Amino acid sequence: MADSAIPVLAAMIWRDGRYLVCRRPTHKRHGGLWEFPGGKYEPGESHLDAARRELAEELALVADAVGEVLFTRHDPGSPFVIQFIEVTASGEPVALEHSELRWATLAELRELELAPSDAEFVRWLGERGGGL
Repeated sequence: MADSAIPVLAAMIWRDGRYLVCRRPTHKRHGGLWEFPGGKYEPGESHLDAARRELAEELALVADAVGEVLFTRHDPGSPFVIQFIEVTASGEPVALEHSELRWATLAELRELELAPSDAEFVRWLGERGGGL
């Protein structure tokens, strides 16, 4: 990543054939669009550390484990470089920072108004057959 790039974790939480997605608050960048949960890394954080902190803050979930980085995309018009990472989490999500939560199949994800980088990830996921 370039020095000015800001790394962001997007957690791919998959249960029973569905992905957890969240609707961004209207006052934020890409407000009202759907995204995979996550956020900016703090200095020195590992993928698991960032997943634990972000999922606890946003969704009251416990990140138990992380897998590989599945997809990386520079978010157009921003310094953010989003890393879509497999995350195993426990608990039931609560919308602490988002306006809405949804468990969606790949077909349902294609019908949602996703943030640009999340939409690119869903296209990529569909090309490889879906599923984590």
